[in-house]
Amino acid sequence: MFHTIVKASENFCIHQIGLSCTITNTITNMRTLIAYIDIQNSEEKSFRVYVAAQQGFVQKISKIFLEEDESDEETLMDMLLETANLIIGSAKVIAEDENKNPYNISTPHFHGIADFDIDCDEAITLELENDKMIIGIKEL
Repeated sequence: MFHTIVKASENFCIHQIGLSCTITNTITNMRTLIAYIDIQNSEEKSFRVYVAAQQGFVQKISKIFLEEDESDEETLMDMLLETANLIIGSAKVIAEDENKNPYNISTPHFHGIADFDIDCDEAITLELENDKMIIGIKEL
């Protein structure tokens, strides 16, 4: 399941932002905007997927979607929620297409602005021009 989320995250960078990203398994404790979406697989197991990004990463997205050079905090929070929805929604479609453990997704929620120190079962960092986004998953 996590592999489809990673694939969707990379696709988001390439196709939405227009830049390739570097993916690592190293998670550094950094200040991020944090959102999450709960998902449930066909075996009725529930997971929480975290999408946490540095302000600069979310600002890049805001520039593309809203054409804003400098968005306020509320706009960045909304953009992160939309990003989480786009990535996890895309991952859901990939999982269905590959017939690999399809799942249902819920509504994204904003968790807060803080150092990312959430315990995850699996996590990756995507780096895009010195700005980072963390994708993590935790079984509930």
